Amino acid sequence: MDKALRVGVIGAGHFGRYHTLKVKEVPRETLVGLFDPDAKRAAVVAKEAGCPVMGSVEELLAACDAVVVAAPAEYHFDLATEALRAGKHVLVEKPVAATLEQADLLITLAEQSGRVCQVGHLLRYSAEHEAITKRITRPLYIEATRIAPFKPRGTDVSVILDLMIHDLDLVLAIVDSPIEQVDALGAAVSSEYEDIANARVRFENGCVATITASRISLKTERRMRLFSEEGYLSADFGKRELTMIGREKGLPLPGTGGFRREAISWKDHDSLFAEHEAFVASCLDGAPVKVDARAGRRALAAALAVADGITESRRRMEMSGLIHAG
Repeated sequence: MDKALRVGVIGAGHFGRYHTLKVKEVPRETLVGLFDPDAKRAAVVAKEAGCPVMGSVEELLAACDAVVVAAPAEYHFDLATEALRAGKHVLVEKPVAATLEQADLLITLAEQSGRVCQVGHLLRYSAEHEAITKRITRPLYIEATRIAPFKPRGTDVSVILDLMIHDLDLVLAIVDSPIEQVDALGAAVSSEYEDIANARVRFENGCVATITASRISLKTERRMRLFSEEGYLSADFGKRELTMIGREKGLPLPGTGGFRREAISWKDHDSLFAEHEAFVASCLDGAPVKVDARAGRRALAAALAVADGITESRRRMEMSGLIHAG
C-alpha cells in the first residue's frame, strides 16, 4: 500500500470544514485531527469528519506530516510559518499572506526546509483552467467577472482578496507577463473593506485584462472572456461550460470564412479533490507544486496593486470634489 500523508486541518469555518471532509476522501491522505480556537465549532466539524479535536496547534503539528491552514486570512502567515518551521508541508488558503514581505519569508522557509508550501487558488485545479490554457496562449484582452450575493464569510478582507484574487491568479497564469499598470475603482458598502471592485490591468506584453468582483450582487456569476490570436473563448465557471470560436477545432460555422465553434462542458469535476491530490503528489512523490508560494506571492502582489489603484482613484476623486473625504 502506498504511503499515506498524515494531514491536520487548522480552522473549522467555511473552508476548514470543506478541507476536513475532503481529506477523508483523498486516497493517500489520512486525517489525523482538527484544531480551531472555537471548541464548539471544532467539535461539530470533527464529529462530521470522524476525527479528534486537538487542544492546540502544537498538538496538531506533532501528529501530522502536513497541515491545511484554513483559518481567517490574518492568521495565514503566522500559522504557515509555524508549520514550516516545524518541518511540515503546508497547504494554505489564499491569500498566502498579508504582505509581500511575509510571502517572501514563506518562500524562503519552504525552500530552506525542503517542504511544500502550496496556496489554495482553487481555480487552477479546475477543468476550465486546463481547457483555457490549452487553447489560449497569446491573449490580447481578457474580461473576468466574479460576483455573488452578500455573505458574512470572507468579510475579514476586501473583495479583492476574497474573490477577485481567484481571477487575478488565473489571468497571471494565462498572460505570463509582468504587470505594467493597474487602474482600479472600488467601494465598501456592507463591510469596512471594499465589497465591489473593478480593475484594468495592463501587462508589459500589451495584453489588457478587465476584472470585476462584487459580493453584494443579487446572483452568483463567474465568467471569463478571452480575445486572442487563436480566437475568442468564453468560459462560465458556474455552469462549467466553455465555448471557443477559432480555426482549429469544433463544428464549422457557415459563412464565417473557416471559423469553427467548439463547446465543452464539465458536470462532476471536483476542484478541491484535485487540489488535495496535487498536494499529496508534491509532498510524497516530489511532483512540482502547481501553485506554490511564489505563485501565491504574485497573486498577492497583483491584489495589493489593485488596492493601491483604488486608493489612488479615491484620492483623485476627493481632490476633484467628486466624493467627500472620510
